[in-house]
Amino acid sequence: MEIGAFEAKNTLGSLLDRVERGEEVVITRRGKRVARLVPDAPRTDRAEAMAAVARFLAKRKVGALKGLNVKDLINEGRP
Repeated sequence: MEIGAFEAKNTLGSLLDRVERGEEVVITRRGKRVARLVPDAPRTDRAEAMAAVARFLAKRKVGALKGLNVKDLINEGRP
């Protein structure tokens, strides 16, 4: 939905209701897009993020390259 700045100022409450329901509202000034109202993104759970990092680091230590050097692999593909 697009709405002019003047109208947005006068109907902010109803615009926030629409955004809360998941809609995106674009605010224009003299026909030019200047802002977007979007639903707030859910915050990431810190403990969940830390667990994901720990899993990543654990997999990194497994040695998927099995002794190969990344630079050597890159150079192998060069002409």
